[in-house]
Amino acid sequence: MTEDSVLLDPSTGYLLLAIFSVLWIGLGFYWGRRNKSFEDHALAGRNVGLALGSATAAATWITSNTTMLAPQFALELGIWGMIAYSMAAFGLILFAPLAKRIRTLMPNGYTSGDFFRLRYGRTAWGIFMLFTLFYSLTWLVSMAMAGGILLEALAGIDYVWGMTVILAVCVIYTMRGGLGAVIGTDFIQSLIIIVGIVVVGFAVLQNVSVDEIHANLTATKPELVHVLFPAALMAIFNNLLFGLGEVFHNNVWWSRAFAFREGVGSKAFLIGGLVWFPIPIAAGFIALASGALNVAVPSPDMVGPLVIANVLGEVGAVAIFIIVFCSLASSIDSLLAATSDLITEDIYRRLLKPAADPATLKKVAQWITLALGVGTWAVCVPRVGTLASVLFFAGPLVGAMIWPIVTGLYWRRASSVGAIGGMLLGGGVGLISYFTIGWFVASTIGTAVSMVWVLGAAWLSKDRFDWNLLKED
Repeated sequence: MTEDSVLLDPSTGYLLLAIFSVLWIGLGFYWGRRNKSFEDHALAGRNVGLALGSATAAATWITSNTTMLAPQFALELGIWGMIAYSMAAFGLILFAPLAKRIRTLMPNGYTSGDFFRLRYGRTAWGIFMLFTLFYSLTWLVSMAMAGGILLEALAGIDYVWGMTVILAVCVIYTMRGGLGAVIGTDFIQSLIIIVGIVVVGFAVLQNVSVDEIHANLTATKPELVHVLFPAALMAIFNNLLFGLGEVFHNNVWWSRAFAFREGVGSKAFLIGGLVWFPIPIAAGFIALASGALNVAVPSPDMVGPLVIANVLGEVGAVAIFIIVFCSLASSIDSLLAATSDLITEDIYRRLLKPAADPATLKKVAQWITLALGVGTWAVCVPRVGTLASVLFFAGPLVGAMIWPIVTGLYWRRASSVGAIGGMLLGGGVGLISYFTIGWFVASTIGTAVSMVWVLGAAWLSKDRFDWNLLKED
């Protein structure tokens, strides 16, 4: 990477990296100062209010995908492409009533794994753990890898160095402060990201009008404004179901459902989803302006930063650097915290050391956080795979978990046979369609197959689950 090909002077990039690294570590230590027990570490004392709850929901969902992949969707799939990406907001919005139900049924719960173990038994729990840990770890790897790639592209910072710093910063304050530190830093990060994207959007409009963008697209890429663009229309449904599956199953969101104060969860997820919904559209709009602004785009996933730098110069380059850093940190820290808690609660406590005291559990969670960071770093160094390929490959797996979760929370007749078959058949058929048809239908097919099996098994089931069994201490 040569200095004249990057958007920001490397010295400025290193300075920004240092400033925000110190800032997040300092804030993480501050917000984690009350972190005394495992419950404090894993669930922030179950006392998170509406403002912090809404901010952490939105910030965690604003990943590097939102700021980088959403513009790529718009560039390749047009108007429907950026709307398709925004469909992921419904994962948060529709999780709102589920969060309330989860807190009611499991007042003492810690993880999504607790639900599967108590509701469906050990076999279903084992399959769920394989699926969710695969998704969580690949998401974590993809975020760390994206951090190194983006910092190198934006400011010429060496890939390994940039990836290492971002990962190390998140590991340090997550180990020290747990979920409380994660949620506190998310609040600041969400404000920075939202303000930054709004300012950039208005800056683009000062340089080119909507009419000019439309005219350019009509003349050069008419398929991008076509209302019946097949691939884009299928991507809408695929992303909607992918988003639902991502949120519904992952402990990142379940841990927040348990951590929010009574009555806060449904409101926080609803507000977080509504705040997140327009962000991919704004990011996609920036990409669609590239043609009218005569911005050369050598790589589709860099269209956002290139347009911003073209419009705002060095100020824009600084803005996109800060937005990217915040979006990466807000996702990496959440994944580290939620995944370490899942392993600590479901594997260490439930399988290995049932009598472990809260202080021991907290220490174990901290060491697991460190191990996750080191393991992620080791996988990321050789830069294997791509962000998009990893996420879309996991789509059928997360889609196959939607119906076992929804029916398990609301329908007493939902059975372990339905949950096991739904996950295995839905995930398997979805993966086959991924390779034989394409990524844009894999989640849809996997979810549909899972739905048919789960609902059919529940309809034929004679069992009636006792909701009190979910109130395990």
